[in-house]
Amino acid sequence: MIILVTTIHVIVCVLLIVIILLQQGKSADLAAAFGGQGSQTAFGPRSAANLLTRATTWLAAVFVITSITLTVLMQHQTTHTHSVLSGSSSSQSTPKGK
Repeated sequence: MIILVTTIHVIVCVLLIVIILLQQGKSADLAAAFGGQGSQTAFGPRSAANLLTRATTWLAAVFVITSITLTVLMQHQTTHTHSVLSGSSSSQSTPKGK
């Protein structure tokens, strides 16, 4: 189960990187290159969400879900295993007195 969730998590990470790099920046028009503000303002109205922004939102949600799932699965797995030191003998050396 952990391998399946990890595989999905890695695929979502790669897709998120690709989709975020494909998106156009908020001030990526020609007017912004010459110092003009253009039609896009910092706190102005937002444009309609296109396919890339919706995909980013959904992939981010899947990323968070797989991250939490992996954390829970790893925590569940470590509670059923023994410690690294559980099989070793607990012989402690005592310091010699003067």
